[in-house]
Amino acid sequence: MTEFTPLRSVLYMPSSNERALEKAKSIACDGLILDLEDAVAPDAKPAAREAAAAAAASGDYGRRTVTIRVNGLGTEWHDDDIVAASQAGPAAIVVPKVDSADDVARLVAAMDKAGAPDHTRLWAMVETPVAILDALAIARASGRIGAFVLGTNDLVKELYAEHVPGRAPILPSLHTALLAGRAAGIAVIDGVYNDVKDTEGFLAECEQGRQMGFDGKTLIHPGQVEGANRAFAPSEQAVEDARGLIAAFEDGKGAGVVTYNGKMVENLHVESARRTLAIDEAIRALGTA
Repeated sequence: MTEFTPLRSVLYMPSSNERALEKAKSIACDGLILDLEDAVAPDAKPAAREAAAAAAASGDYGRRTVTIRVNGLGTEWHDDDIVAASQAGPAAIVVPKVDSADDVARLVAAMDKAGAPDHTRLWAMVETPVAILDALAIARASGRIGAFVLGTNDLVKELYAEHVPGRAPILPSLHTALLAGRAAGIAVIDGVYNDVKDTEGFLAECEQGRQMGFDGKTLIHPGQVEGANRAFAPSEQAVEDARGLIAAFEDGKGAGVVTYNGKMVENLHVESARRTLAIDEAIRALGTA
């Protein structure tokens, strides 16, 4: 099994806010998105670009997965953002509204031209109807693609839908993105929860996201980190069961049907159990279990 990188909690931080960038060094999130787009006013974007690039290149954020979200294709800031982010060499460059495989090709070509190192991946934000319908082509368009990031606010807007508990209006879109991401072997990160004061609603949406299969959730406030970390991590019982299941399978090889806790065990169950243990070990290595 390949090395697992936890992405339970991926926190947006405005790159125009020096105090926020400093605070991020002590927040127990798995990942950071240093934002140059929505969180930054137009006149502050050049300075934010420099700050994000310096932060990403600094090595001051420990084991956190540090990414930079640039302004979208076609905006006046995009080209300079891509150059600066590529040269900074973050774990990934996050691009809003990636709608096609052609968009991916343009982005990857720009990253290559700007000298982005091999480890810098492209995280495509999936947030429009056309992106959902072309999700598999986008996910398979380049080896640089490392993740889908769901832009659920824009998706709700584009569908003329409503934000409701349980997210029924966008569940088909979420499932489609997950199917495409899993088929391509990339991470898939759930969208944000807007009401930072509604802890119960946030935790319920985290639980829903984990049950659906998301790797983690994008966040808009540090207060959401602990809940996301807990929701997207295997429970102690799940880890114990995974170890027991693997042990039962190993002990029962050659004996025909193998059971654990009264349930039949097959190779697919063992693979899932090993993934659970890999996630648990990676989280413990982060020190944020």
